[in-house]
Amino acid sequence: MSYPVWTVPVAAVVLMSFTATAAVLDAVLDSARRGGGWRERVGRPVWEAARLLRQRRRTTVAPDALLWRLGTSGPLVVALLMAVVIPLGGRAVTDPVVGVVWFNAFDVALWLLWWCAGWGANSVYGLVGGYRFVAQALAYELPLMFALTAPAVAAGSLRLSEVVAAQDRVWFVVWAPVAFLVFLLAVTGFSVWGPLSYPAGWDVAAGVLAEPSGVDRLLLLTGRYALLAAGAGMATALFLGGGAGPLLPGWLWSGLKILAVLAVLVAMRRRLPILRADRVMKRAWLVLLPLTLVQLLVVSVLTYGGS
Repeated sequence: MSYPVWTVPVAAVVLMSFTATAAVLDAVLDSARRGGGWRERVGRPVWEAARLLRQRRRTTVAPDALLWRLGTSGPLVVALLMAVVIPLGGRAVTDPVVGVVWFNAFDVALWLLWWCAGWGANSVYGLVGGYRFVAQALAYELPLMFALTAPAVAAGSLRLSEVVAAQDRVWFVVWAPVAFLVFLLAVTGFSVWGPLSYPAGWDVAAGVLAEPSGVDRLLLLTGRYALLAAGAGMATALFLGGGAGPLLPGWLWSGLKILAVLAVLVAMRRRLPILRADRVMKRAWLVLLPLTLVQLLVVSVLTYGGS
């Protein structure tokens, strides 16, 4: 069941709440390594946001302003468009019959947006970062598509509410653990995060993050956290039963599961090494793609083998 259209602002508030939580978790984990009190750790995202709001925008020589602005603000918009189809407690802002495809389509749109963030600045480092993203996206996208297909096949539907409802007895993470892990890895990819943050590598002065400053940088960094939050919400709906759980209301179970997945995604940033795009390509095509195909075959046999 869908909520009325006027609930889109509510969905935006919910997404931004999880986005802020991701930023705080990231600051806490980083500060725990460096030291510092809890007040300093929790307050760091607020101070950083205030600093960027006050910071004057830097510019480069002959940038493509339109593409640059599109690239820096686009990921946050895409995260919101992903979030409107994610059910919270069994309901979403919209519940199209192709909800799984909707999510994947906006993931593909991020190819253009991250490339624009690098290209638009007319900067060597940004351009290298943009092309790095396209290279690694070519690697993870096909495994991601098959990972998304597994729960859709198990539920016999691309509608997210029906995928959630099909997990009333067994969550799909039990049937498709490989697809679940591949999906989480792909979320780090389209969020330029953790092991797939090579497009923002420090060997190229932060790549796609090298030139944005002030409000532009704040939007881009917020977009990364928002994409992590949207990915955690989708993982909850596809693999963890959505709002299924005892005693507590469905929306609360959904929120707790999203927070748990989000914590795992944030923790990946400092616990897994960053992979070069060529290594991602090799492992994705030679290891992850065959595994996801086998996983899809197993799910298909379990779902339709007895019919």
